[in-house]
Amino acid sequence: MRILKFILTAALAGAIALSATASPTDPKNGVEYKTLAAPQPVDTGKKVEIIEFFDYACPHCAHYDESLNAWVKKQGDNIVFKRMHISRSGTDLPQQKMYFTLEAMGLLTQDLHTKAFNEIHVNRNPMRRDEQVFEFIAKQGIDKQKFIDTYRGFGVAGRVRKSVSMMDAYNIDSWPMLAVDGKYMTSPTMADAEKQSSTTEAQLHEKVAQVLDVLVAKAKAEKK
Repeated sequence: MRILKFILTAALAGAIALSATASPTDPKNGVEYKTLAAPQPVDTGKKVEIIEFFDYACPHCAHYDESLNAWVKKQGDNIVFKRMHISRSGTDLPQQKMYFTLEAMGLLTQDLHTKAFNEIHVNRNPMRRDEQVFEFIAKQGIDKQKFIDTYRGFGVAGRVRKSVSMMDAYNIDSWPMLAVDGKYMTSPTMADAEKQSSTTEAQLHEKVAQVLDVLVAKAKAEKK
């Protein structure tokens, strides 16, 4: 009986050790992340630039937002965090223009960013039409006419064009996707590329945080 207990204990310890080594503490290029063939310029000095490519209409982006915010807060002064709303070729995206309008007006708080996700995915308001966006904005206590004027202005149109060019430069074909210092790309799905079928979304978020930690450290070392 003692021998059987010893064998079971040893087996359990081995399983725990195997589980520990399975975490992406040493992510592989081409698997948990990829390196851009053409590095993109950054303007963040000694700090590491992180860009999230996202879509308000994407449920995975909405689910990831809280975990990503926690990771950004944990990184603190190591990084400069930016977001870029994706574009879709030949399609006008009012949600995207809303994001760039709020950004241009200096009103894009994390609270409002979360409310936009909730409006689409919890309240089931897709905001696929301009009028739906304007109604949502008015409910937030924002000057509706000023918002509309900015929304329809050249500045926002320029941001949409920039989104298209950045997606091309970073080879963005799915989201959420994260760019690390203009060199490395990863995502919750990529972070567990070899074991997707048995992983929950919450576990994917945890694993991509581990991959990002490694890539930030790598990028920071390369700046020295």
